[in-house]
Amino acid sequence: MTNIYLKKADFTAESGQTDVRAVVSEMLAEIEKGGEAQAAAYAAKLDKWDGAAIMSAEDIQASISRVPLRLQDDIRFAHDNIRRFAEAQMSTVGECEIEVRPGFWAGQKQIPVSAAGCYVPGGRYAHIASALMTITTARVAGVSHVAACSPPRPGTGIPDAIVFAMHLAGADVILNYGGVQGVAAMAQGLFGLPKADILVGPGNQYVAEAKRILFGQVGIDMFAGPTDSMIVADETADAETVAVDLVGQAEHGYNSPVWLGTTSRDLAEKVMELVPGLIDDLPEMNAVNARAAWADYGEVVVCPDRDALAALADDYAPEHLQVQATDLDWWLARLRSYGSLFLGEETTVAFGDKAAGTNHVLPTSGAARYTGGLSVHKFMKTVTWQRATRDGMRPVAEVTARISRLEGMEGHARTADLRLARFFPDEEFNLSIEDELA
Repeated sequence: MTNIYLKKADFTAESGQTDVRAVVSEMLAEIEKGGEAQAAAYAAKLDKWDGAAIMSAEDIQASISRVPLRLQDDIRFAHDNIRRFAEAQMSTVGECEIEVRPGFWAGQKQIPVSAAGCYVPGGRYAHIASALMTITTARVAGVSHVAACSPPRPGTGIPDAIVFAMHLAGADVILNYGGVQGVAAMAQGLFGLPKADILVGPGNQYVAEAKRILFGQVGIDMFAGPTDSMIVADETADAETVAVDLVGQAEHGYNSPVWLGTTSRDLAEKVMELVPGLIDDLPEMNAVNARAAWADYGEVVVCPDRDALAALADDYAPEHLQVQATDLDWWLARLRSYGSLFLGEETTVAFGDKAAGTNHVLPTSGAARYTGGLSVHKFMKTVTWQRATRDGMRPVAEVTARISRLEGMEGHARTADLRLARFFPDEEFNLSIEDELA
């Protein structure tokens, strides 16, 4: 028996996007040429913002004072979980040293980048959690300087709750710019910022394209597309829970794919029956996105058994993967391609998005096949070193000389020759294998 598609998507996540590369390339080039003045001009044009680029300490404190205490407590709760999870990740970051040959040592060091730029989306939603996810993780990793930016609202600036979250998480500087101009300001070191070594955080297609173009000049967390989510379920899953979770992720955007894979056709049909009504019950702004995402990008697949279902999940490599099935340990051991995994009906993607502690900046569009999400490791450079005694370097130098000459790299060979001749002047060495190849 093969997989049966009860609902097949008309589009992929990428097919709904417009070509923004030319627009973003031009904006980046103009900001590089015009500097702070050009960035400010874009902020005025696109965000209707003509206020200060950098938030003052007084403005930050004024924003914080306007955040209700209950919301402050909720943000602190989420921040504490995110921080503690990042600290647990840091405990897995290790250095090592090995004596590869007698008298010849090699090692590994972990060095955090010096400066990070964290992008916090604005627009329809105030992405409080994104501020916590990016800035907190950079801070725990030991980044020396963390800048954060977010789109300001006309006349008021960055929403107070986002400012509070940025400040709590440890941002050194808060930049009142969003979009390409915000990304460029952090990458180019405008407004007194150090040039970012890495840019992280989710954003719209213009922000994603700016990061893509800048990659190489700076590091980035990942190439990001529209968010996507998958649920795998068996006959024990609750149809309403599955449907609500699908709809909850579909509201992200009109092109945010949501997929259901199940071994139960009965469950699949019940979920498909429930989803339209659940979408209609959302506030209209949310319903518009969810309705389009479900209609054009949603899929429902019935698989013959759990092995086929797990293979389907690995093939999709979703950003978020929920398991609502028995034997959760089997699924944890078996599944291989996902950004973040949510095991059992007691948890859901929204927990990871907001407050559970795991990071919500995750690979999209199948990138989970080869990378994970944002973590302290993304802010770390794994570098190596070596040292040797004279006796210890001798065999390494001999092999290096012979391999270099075989490759035609005489200059490389002579750096080994010099050391052998200097440290062992009374000895002869066979530093070529030409005779053996003849």
